[in-house]
Amino acid sequence: MTDTTQLSFQRDWKTAFTAVKALMADPDDTAQVFRIMRALNVGTAKAGYERLLQTAAGGRMAYDRIELAERLSDPAYVARFPEGSVGAAYAAFLQRTGYSAQGLAMVSRTDEPFEDRHPYDWFGRRTRDVHDIWHVLTGYRADDPLGEACLVGFSYAQTRGLGWAAIGLGSALTSLRHPQGRAAVAAIWEGYRLGKRARWLLGEDYEALLREPLDAARQRLRLERPARYFALDGVPRTIGPVAVAA
Repeated sequence: MTDTTQLSFQRDWKTAFTAVKALMADPDDTAQVFRIMRALNVGTAKAGYERLLQTAAGGRMAYDRIELAERLSDPAYVARFPEGSVGAAYAAFLQRTGYSAQGLAMVSRTDEPFEDRHPYDWFGRRTRDVHDIWHVLTGYRADDPLGEACLVGFSYAQTRGLGWAAIGLGSALTSLRHPQGRAAVAAIWEGYRLGKRARWLLGEDYEALLREPLDAARQRLRLERPARYFALDGVPRTIGPVAVAA
């Protein structure tokens, strides 16, 4: 997600607390997610960008500075990937959910309609734009509040952004109000642990990754099956037509 307060290096806990309360009351209010990220994810885009530069292909990606939201919002681009690939699974995800990369980008601009050309901000946008691809890779459904909460735990492990931690904690506390609350909290914690074990996904070349076979990509990236999530009653076991890896 975006990290547009990078250069101030001051967290806004009051704004974050208000936004977390609003998000827990209405999980579909995605604009609150970006308010939380701007308030708390101070320094994470800077750290991520500098880490990217240390990877084998990171310098090239930083130089090219491709805006993934633009690529992923092009129907012809999304439709080009072979059957069984990450890209084909992502296309099926978009068709099933009705979501779009451009739609997510627009929500992120609710409070700040203009985006900076600073490298750290580019990295923040890149983090935002791969969010739904992470849904595809991990198996966590985006149209399921628990699936979103589990991916939040995974994302905190991957990014170390406190905004993710705040949302994850709020989701866990809210889950405890429901009959399967403890199992849901265990699934969210599992998401964090799986994120810790996985390779650093923000260092991936996503144009190349989209062409990879889904199962092979999961294996290469050390993405394990989220067993606790899929063990909960009523949770679907597939992403569109692509079965989650056993």
